[in-house]
Amino acid sequence: MKLLWLDLNSSYAHSSLALPALHAQIANDSTIEWCMVSATINENIGNIVQQIYHCKPDIIAATNWLFNHEQLLHIVSRAKSLLPNSSVILGGPEFLGDNEDFLRRNKFVNGVFRGEGEEVFPIWLKVWNQPVKEWSSIPGLCYLDQSGKYQDNGIARVIRFSELVPPEKSRFFNWSKPFVQLETTRGCFNTCAFCVSGGEKPVRTIPIETIRERLNVIHQHGIKNVRVLDRTFNYNSKRAKALLDLFREYPDICFHLEIHPALLTEELKQKLATLPKGLLHLEAGIQSLREPVLEQSRRIGKLDDALAGLKYLCSLKNMETHADLIAGLPLYHLSEIFEDVHTLASYGAGEIQLESLKLLPGTEMRKKAKELGIQYSPFPPYEVLQTQEITVEELQTAHYLSRLLDGFYNTSTWRGITQTLILENPHFLHDLLHHLIETNVIDNPLSLEKRGLILYNFCKSYYPDYLTQVTIAWIEAGMSLKKIPAEKVKTKRQTPPENWQIIYGTYRENLRLCFLPTDDKGNGYWFGFESEIQKIEPVFKAVTL
Repeated sequence: MKLLWLDLNSSYAHSSLALPALHAQIANDSTIEWCMVSATINENIGNIVQQIYHCKPDIIAATNWLFNHEQLLHIVSRAKSLLPNSSVILGGPEFLGDNEDFLRRNKFVNGVFRGEGEEVFPIWLKVWNQPVKEWSSIPGLCYLDQSGKYQDNGIARVIRFSELVPPEKSRFFNWSKPFVQLETTRGCFNTCAFCVSGGEKPVRTIPIETIRERLNVIHQHGIKNVRVLDRTFNYNSKRAKALLDLFREYPDICFHLEIHPALLTEELKQKLATLPKGLLHLEAGIQSLREPVLEQSRRIGKLDDALAGLKYLCSLKNMETHADLIAGLPLYHLSEIFEDVHTLASYGAGEIQLESLKLLPGTEMRKKAKELGIQYSPFPPYEVLQTQEITVEELQTAHYLSRLLDGFYNTSTWRGITQTLILENPHFLHDLLHHLIETNVIDNPLSLEKRGLILYNFCKSYYPDYLTQVTIAWIEAGMSLKKIPAEKVKTKRQTPPENWQIIYGTYRENLRLCFLPTDDKGNGYWFGFESEIQKIEPVFKAVTL
């Protein structure tokens, strides 16, 4: 029997764990001939279909999720037309809800799995060509029987999660990506109504020693970034501390973690503060800074505790903490989103990620959408279109605000000046947003330099007191000193003053100096550049006051 796995990802950087996770459980089964077609959603569909056709598989399998949904169906429908005797079987998050309508609309799909597949997929493979007799006993399998009746076998849960063969042992595990994913926990203690893991119980874990063995393999492959798949890393403080101690053993790896700021114990705070710089990259789930919104979303944890925890995390200099907000949550107003962005900026969040709510299949919020007054797109990514608290126009404004944050606050070059402008000027976000929309650049891809030009010209017109700070950010990013943001910079035959206050670096006579005056008395900022090497950022900075 020949099984073809269609590995369809949203971009080259991403790689699904589904294939190696499933293959690892049955890699030694000699009755299965495995083959794979790997592609991204932006590649030519005809070429992908051609590759599938030439393999002539008995089974075409794939994972269907939010961002590959449309292209995946285009591909497998064409493949099924060319290979009518092949069985198409799909799994993934898109099938956590009711699957009858999907199967009736897409008759080229023979069946879909709801839930976790490592234990049930191998069972199905033994009876894949016996749908009448055997499919009704496969947990999680949904399909239309020969009479056209919808059969729903519930949801599949892996019982022996810690005993699964790790996906890293599969020959299909992709070691060429910028990062790898390491699933240390399955399930979630939390009950968030908008999350597919909100009802995923029980929480199952892998022993620390097993994780160490897997990290050794990952380290041997030279991986520098590991995304730890744990819905709430610190739900168990004792285990979280043990994992942090384990991560310390790999100082050349950066571990990306999701952390709940409301659940930070004093012991865990102390542990986090002692970790080497750069070891952790934290994603703090916050969603909203409004108690009624969090209560309606059924998120566990008191808001006061979450804010205190987030403020602490953002204060740590040895790691960067990103915080997320979700526009479109019930009871969440646009004005509150702007206020929450200001609060997160005041905490010094490394990034502020503002996303629109998506009502995913299988979530409680999707089931109660009508009751909650939520209107959403029926097609992926199922984004909310309007609620009782936020209009269509306001959600579009939230989208634009997200673009602004990504372009300016979430970019290290412009974060400092953007944060200052936000905190010192209550109307700045609204003013810059209006400017970006009016000049028709808000949805355009903008280079780092283009963003600097926009910010400088904007401040020149509306916030002139901040021009010097924009210019400093421009210089320190290594931008051209011949362009407008450096219009006040003096570069020719600059000699050091008798006294200056060094901010960083060491002055040497062979450095090329430039001077940014801040007044007409000779005060300002000095920058030194290496003249013998191609390094465009300054290596020396000083100020005269």
